[in-house]
Amino acid sequence: MLVFPIILLSFNYPTFSDDELKKISKKNIISKKRILDYQKYIARLKTLPKQKQLQEVNFYLNGLLPQYDAITNKEEDVWATPKEFLTVGCGDCEDYAIIKYYSLIRLGFDEKKLFLTIVQDKYTNGYHMVLSYFQNQKDSPLILDNLSFRILPLEKRVDLKPLLFFNNSGVYKIEKGNLVKTAKQYKRFTELQDKVEKNL
Repeated sequence: MLVFPIILLSFNYPTFSDDELKKISKKNIISKKRILDYQKYIARLKTLPKQKQLQEVNFYLNGLLPQYDAITNKEEDVWATPKEFLTVGCGDCEDYAIIKYYSLIRLGFDEKKLFLTIVQDKYTNGYHMVLSYFQNQKDSPLILDNLSFRILPLEKRVDLKPLLFFNNSGVYKIEKGNLVKTAKQYKRFTELQDKVEKNL
């Protein structure tokens, strides 16, 4: 019974009421224009082939400004919902991955094939988040990265070492080319889903 509202909301999320848009407009008219532009853009993509939708979503959302959490939120490692990201207009890697995740679900992608993915940059040893799309279980996932306008299979992203894959179905690691479940849920993702359920 509790799962159905979340799934239903996911297909239309993020949505903004007229009252929300009025409040946002009073604070910053640019934020309202950004939100309306996003909604129109996603609506235009609905008739395109899946591969084209992937490319367009990655390209369009990468156009939003990058900003570290410590600057935007005055604290580090804050996961913004898509509504928060669109309202503020800037974010860091996890914010891009999250909004791409929900945008693709809104376009009809199977959420079981979409995974928020924590990776390590092999050259800097820094941690990063991207969105992985498994078209087929046997193929290397496609990577949507806010640092690249090109969507490449993970096997061709020699700069990235995948650490964790997670979505509603659980937490996974790749072992011998296969996803292996390691936990039922990822706490930060569950907290994010709670906010999404409340349409925040």
